[in-house]
Amino acid sequence: MTHPPTGKPGSPPGPQDGPRARREAGTGQPRRAAPSEQAGSGQLRRVALSGLLGTAVEFYDFLVYGTVAALVFGDLFFPEADPAVGTVAAFGTFAAGYVARPIGGIVFGHFGDRLGRKSMMLLTMLLMGAGSFLIGLLPTYDTIGVWAPVLLVLLRVVQGLAIGGEWGGATLMVAEHAGDRPRGLWTSFTQLGAPLGTVLSTGVVALVSMLPDDDFRSWGWRVPFLLSLLLLGAGLYVRLKVAESPLFTSLTQSRERARMPLLDVLRAPRPVLLASAVGIGPFTAQALMTSFLISYAVDEGYSRPQVLTGVTVASAVALIVLPCANHLSDRFGRRPVVLAGALLSAATAFPVFALVDSHRPGLLILACVIGHGIAQSVMYGPLGALFSEMFSTRVRYTGASLGYQTATLLGAGFSPLIASSLLTAHHSSDAVALLLTAGSAITALAVWRVRETNTRNLAAPGESV
Repeated sequence: MTHPPTGKPGSPPGPQDGPRARREAGTGQPRRAAPSEQAGSGQLRRVALSGLLGTAVEFYDFLVYGTVAALVFGDLFFPEADPAVGTVAAFGTFAAGYVARPIGGIVFGHFGDRLGRKSMMLLTMLLMGAGSFLIGLLPTYDTIGVWAPVLLVLLRVVQGLAIGGEWGGATLMVAEHAGDRPRGLWTSFTQLGAPLGTVLSTGVVALVSMLPDDDFRSWGWRVPFLLSLLLLGAGLYVRLKVAESPLFTSLTQSRERARMPLLDVLRAPRPVLLASAVGIGPFTAQALMTSFLISYAVDEGYSRPQVLTGVTVASAVALIVLPCANHLSDRFGRRPVVLAGALLSAATAFPVFALVDSHRPGLLILACVIGHGIAQSVMYGPLGALFSEMFSTRVRYTGASLGYQTATLLGAGFSPLIASSLLTAHHSSDAVALLLTAGSAITALAVWRVRETNTRNLAAPGESV
């Protein structure tokens, strides 16, 4: 396909390799691959694989918690509460991880913009894997009393801090290595970590949930957390082999790094505010169509394997839909694709929950595919490229991470808690569907205000857009 122009004559070249790439940067003409670029292409593939595996590990760890919390954490860690309050309390600890995510985005974003992307990627993965593994070893309320939920919340916060810095580092590494190559398509590998992590987490939980109920409650729920150690090893192995972002390396050599990236972002807050609002719809849909739906559907009489099968099938569909949406965003722009996903999500919110309320397993799977596999994926896919392109290299890690993680807090962190409370108060899924519609409407309105970014030269100096 024809690539967008790389900038005006005289602008700094993109992060491509070789003298021919430097001569062609900024000409305004489509670039042709030079033989000297083959090593750069190989490095880009390695970075994309690193982003995919790393983000899949992070989302696996983070979503395993949400899945298990929906099934048993209310009884194991909050046993003195009635079932409805226990579920709300379990989702409260779920929200605690999301509250920590913007803080993680700020902390790791600061050091990512100051010290480099790669070191922060390794550190966040280590913290995430350790937090998940320790949850798998955690004694329950029956063993240590009130310390069980306290430690659970603390480990959840560690997970939140880690994933708060993970996405920004992984996504920016891919975007900044890609240069003027199709950034939407290449960053889709990082975005695919979310549905892949969901497939892995729900698949493993589905297998262990087939155990007798007593076995699942006593030790089976721990298995998915303990298995994260294997995924952590694989992710670290790949990440150790990737090179630092060429744009950050160039920034370091020119000594133009920001002293306080957060202050620079907040001095011109429009991009981060818009990014936060754009992400609300995708993350509201993600939380309601995964963690919340599991709890709701089980309460409605579906078996655990039936519900987990629906979420797993939807995530498998997302693995196809998401890169297709990103490819379209390279051709037609990020804004129209995200807007289309938001409108589709809003239009299908009430039908999706009506399908769930049918109490028919086949229609439950269809609901998951429509709400999560298609509508949410179309909204979510282009965010990696869009948020990377909205900020300059000096503050890109901080700005993109803060926008993304604030959106997860507002969209996903409180949605299961709000939805559970609405159900308790109104005893109808219509209120939950309205919540999903509202999140999608916020995304539609916000993306309408964003300037198109898919032709932006990431290497060009200038302010965030």
